[in-house]
Amino acid sequence: MGKIKIATLGSEEETALKDKQRVRREEKKKRTEASKVHVPGMKGGQRVKAVGAQSEEEIEKLAKLAETVGKDQTGDIKEAKEEKPKKSRARNRGKRYKQALMKVDHSKLYSFGDGLTLLREVALAKFDETVEIHINAVEKGLRGNVQLPHGTGKEVKVTIADSKTIDKIVTNVEQGKIDFDMLIAHPSVMGKLAKVAKFLGPKGLMPNPKNGTISDKPEEVAKKFQGGAVNWKTEAEFPIIHAVIGKLSFKDKQLEENFKALIKSISVDKIQKITLKSSMSPGIKIQFN
Repeated sequence: MGKIKIATLGSEEETALKDKQRVRREEKKKRTEASKVHVPGMKGGQRVKAVGAQSEEEIEKLAKLAETVGKDQTGDIKEAKEEKPKKSRARNRGKRYKQALMKVDHSKLYSFGDGLTLLREVALAKFDETVEIHINAVEKGLRGNVQLPHGTGKEVKVTIADSKTIDKIVTNVEQGKIDFDMLIAHPSVMGKLAKVAKFLGPKGLMPNPKNGTISDKPEEVAKKFQGGAVNWKTEAEFPIIHAVIGKLSFKDKQLEENFKALIKSISVDKIQKITLKSSMSPGIKIQFN
């Protein structure tokens, strides 16, 4: 019978054997941990195993890579926070505006004459304010033009596009040079103007037969608009018309005649509500029927 080695329980040999096994387990655990790299940003327990990483140098490279990834992720999060839109603040009206607002009875419909008298009392600006009319119409898609007897008080710069001027106008518009308030075009040049429609259209300057800015007699149309003719139309999304009928420096009779001409052009049966105001004043409800 061969030799049998027996370790006596509690003997020194048994203790040494257990210590040797413990050391082996710890060394194996260290090798396993060293071959794994945690990437910041992963969920708990998720790790990337460094397959084939046999040396300390390779493991160090992987650790640096993980650190770089972590910084990038942190940067993305920070950038996203900075792009968060700011909350809009409620507009805070000044003391003078609030005082003017208290003078207007918002439950009352004023005649145009009384409304104009009140408008002069609540005007806030030191400059010659524009007198505006804001109309709630019965429907969208309304448009037209009117010859105001006394104009708007603003000098309108009108440019004519015909065979002599079209090339220069197109070149200037392409370069961002738009030095006119209205463009009147002869039908023969509309093909060339189409090249710059993307610039003129958003500004409301593209000639259109609906607003009378395309004519075979552009000179006559230009004189008409320079003499006080204005176009009006509802907003694209809402049945609201915004129009100017003059300046506060106009006489009451001039403003009233301009007002009547505008209302007649739109037609009373197309109107639901009218508000009179100046550039800086609160609105005043006006009786129109």
